[in-house]
Amino acid sequence: MPKNNKKRNIPMTLNRRDFLRGSAAIGGILAAQSFPGIVHAENLGKDTINVAIIGTGEEGRVLLNGCRGIPNLRFKATCDIWEYNRRRGQGALRAFKQDATPYVDYQDMLANEKDLDAVIVATPDFVHHEHSIACMNAGLHVYCEKLMSNSLEKAKQMVQVSKDTGKLLQIGHQRRSNPRYLQAYNTLLTEANLFGQLTAVNAQWNRSVGEDLTFPKRYEMDQATLAKYGYKNMHHFRNWRWFKKYGGGPISDLGAHQIDIFNWFVNGNPTSVMAGGGADYYKNHEWEDNVMAIYEYATPTGPIRAFYQVQTTTSAGGGYFEYFMGTEGSLKMSENPKITRMFREASAPSWNEWVSKDVIKNLDPDKQIKPWQLPKPSGAAAELGGDDAVDARETAALDEFQLTVELNKPIHQPHLENFFGAVRGKNKLNCPGEVGLASTGTVLAVHDAIAQERKLKLTNSQFMV
Repeated sequence: MPKNNKKRNIPMTLNRRDFLRGSAAIGGILAAQSFPGIVHAENLGKDTINVAIIGTGEEGRVLLNGCRGIPNLRFKATCDIWEYNRRRGQGALRAFKQDATPYVDYQDMLANEKDLDAVIVATPDFVHHEHSIACMNAGLHVYCEKLMSNSLEKAKQMVQVSKDTGKLLQIGHQRRSNPRYLQAYNTLLTEANLFGQLTAVNAQWNRSVGEDLTFPKRYEMDQATLAKYGYKNMHHFRNWRWFKKYGGGPISDLGAHQIDIFNWFVNGNPTSVMAGGGADYYKNHEWEDNVMAIYEYATPTGPIRAFYQVQTTTSAGGGYFEYFMGTEGSLKMSENPKITRMFREASAPSWNEWVSKDVIKNLDPDKQIKPWQLPKPSGAAAELGGDDAVDARETAALDEFQLTVELNKPIHQPHLENFFGAVRGKNKLNCPGEVGLASTGTVLAVHDAIAQERKLKLTNSQFMV
């Protein structure tokens, strides 16, 4: 298996043209690659990558499922401190005929498994740095789930070790490899500039009230084991996202995906943030369950303000999406294609060129109300502005469009494909540690803004090593 030992030093400040060229190249690589079928151990080829996974809880098993369609991956080891997760991780691998060695402690795994090439880290945020750094120092490439860390300084350490060792560090912001997001960014925003000058952004991910996670009594870990690995009790272990020692709350768990898209599509890092939030519903949690935040971005074409909310006491409000608004149209993006839409302003140039190129499609074009089809007022109503008059301030109905590209794979698979393609030396990472660090700084700044109850200025030191 070839090793990629070249040190990576990706600057956080790029001019827009260079950045867009790189993104377009990545999109082309993804489109050109083919990743067939479920992998069976007996079908592994000569370019096999030996892989381990640390953390086989819910997210770890999601990533294992995302690996099923990627050829020539041999899972040599799984690692989790909880027997229940280890058993389920083993079962997930046996579903595609891979029988990895289970470990409790990652240090034992690294000491015993001498032919590993890469590791997937899907543990709680507070140990991402420990596991990722140990694996990179052991000579392994790392795919680490987001949020990169619940500590900005620890995230910076991860980037530095990646540079020092020359090992790849991919952060699991999987939208950056989603072909639908790549087409929206590379083609709609960049090449076609369909939406004109971006002026505002908003996004949300609301989630309804739910019960805390529990555990089968027979799989309860003893207090000594919990303490060894840094947990107060089983309730904290199972619900770590809600406690400040281990995670970052919903703004990190859910918001990190979408706030990362703010940075990507706006092509920069925010200059300020203000936020409000609180533990409004769950009285046995530490982190806020409702958060609203406003970022400001300075761009070459003008300022952009981006609003984000995560409401975890309701699922109302139209699902999870990122909404980019410009002078000539708007883009509503989501991993859910049913939510994704584009809207063209009536005064904007025609989008027919991109319809003919099969990049977008007009939804129910015969039913669209065009400006010239609006009823015209007449008589006294027109003269006096009566009840039947059309208000001149009303916006004409907009043409509505949808992306044509589809993702017929698990949503994490393209990002894993991108990672293992980079391990093979075939492409560059879509979300290297430097990019993940900028997203981490952007997300964690919300907690500071809430705590200080004021607008915070943000500097480059929060986004780069």
